[in-house]
Amino acid sequence: MLKKSQELLEKVRSKFAYVDSCPFDGSRIFFENAGGALTLKSVVDTSAKFAAIPDNQGRDNPASHALVAIISKAKADMQILFNAPEGQFFVGESGTELLFRLIRNAIVSAQSGGHVLGSSLEHPASRSAACHWAEFASRPYVNVQHNSETGSVDDVDYAALVTPETRVATILHTSPVTGMGVDVAAVSKAIRSVAPDCFIIVDGIQHAAHGLLDIKSYGVDGYVISPYKMFSRHGYGVAWVSDRLTDLAHERLHNGPASAWELGTRDTGAYATMSDVVEYLDWLGSEVSGSDDQRVRLVAAGQAIKAQEKTLTDAMLYGKDNLKGVSELDGVEIIGGVDNHRREGLVSLRLKNMASVDLVTALRSYNIRAHVRKDDHYSGNILTPMGWTDCVRISMCHYNSLTEVTNLLTAFEEITKSD
Repeated sequence: MLKKSQELLEKVRSKFAYVDSCPFDGSRIFFENAGGALTLKSVVDTSAKFAAIPDNQGRDNPASHALVAIISKAKADMQILFNAPEGQFFVGESGTELLFRLIRNAIVSAQSGGHVLGSSLEHPASRSAACHWAEFASRPYVNVQHNSETGSVDDVDYAALVTPETRVATILHTSPVTGMGVDVAAVSKAIRSVAPDCFIIVDGIQHAAHGLLDIKSYGVDGYVISPYKMFSRHGYGVAWVSDRLTDLAHERLHNGPASAWELGTRDTGAYATMSDVVEYLDWLGSEVSGSDDQRVRLVAAGQAIKAQEKTLTDAMLYGKDNLKGVSELDGVEIIGGVDNHRREGLVSLRLKNMASVDLVTALRSYNIRAHVRKDDHYSGNILTPMGWTDCVRISMCHYNSLTEVTNLLTAFEEITKSD
């Protein structure tokens, strides 16, 4: 079984560009996946192919008809991947831009009065949008304080502050700083039990690459991802919106279709690369499941991804092959604690006697790429309540290997000894 798993990992790694080397810096281990996952080789090829095509959608010629069919296929693929049989998908400038747009439209068009509810765990992509447009619409913004010990927020935290006057609520599915997930379905249920007509928008940007997507079970009105964090490329974001959110007054071209969300001609290649992502996950699911049902295969792929990433983070935390885990090293502090079932492929930590920026530099000397987070507008909401000024984020994905983790542990052992 171990040999079989290793063979599958090698197949997985072969499908990604620059899996073990940087075009600018040579050989390296990539533990900066929360900043942007590796890109599928098929996505690179598809992007180049569509960048060369001059035709647009909506014309009466074979090329235009083909582009429309490709977009339709991508939307159908995403319906299965996200398990979203209702509502619609569309692409925009970025995940952040789409969150701003969905939150703006929900706040401005929701029933008058009431307030906006959000959490201090959130990335500024949703939190800034909610705070800005709540003020614009003269709706109070109510903050759900996250738990610094767990690095997350739970349904009971939202339940304590939701009221029948909650008009719009935002939820972060997974934190890119703590690495901890949120039970979106449970939080949504807690909100709707008190405010059934509340519009709920979810930031799924960090979560998307690390397991299952199941919009049907969430009971929400908007869900946004950034495909460059899900094995695709930069330059666009993907949003799903419910029919009831579409029925609100929202920005669209005057006299255009009432259900339209896209503004201007979008890149067909962006849609096509999402089909590449679905095709890859379908392939991975077929390797671990014998099902003839595509959704079952995609679920199996998500489960395999979660299992692999737990293996990797457990090895990092608790050790492997006689190497101490980071939790066993003197002077190491870990956000969210060591034993935390919410963790999704990411460990954020600091050394008491070394600045995080220096630790990132030290890891780079071992050809390991990680990233520093500081108490700025991106991460201060997490670090400041803990009394931290910085941390090092080590983020993994299912294509990373145990060998890469043991190299990391060797580096940590040597760095902490010399500290």
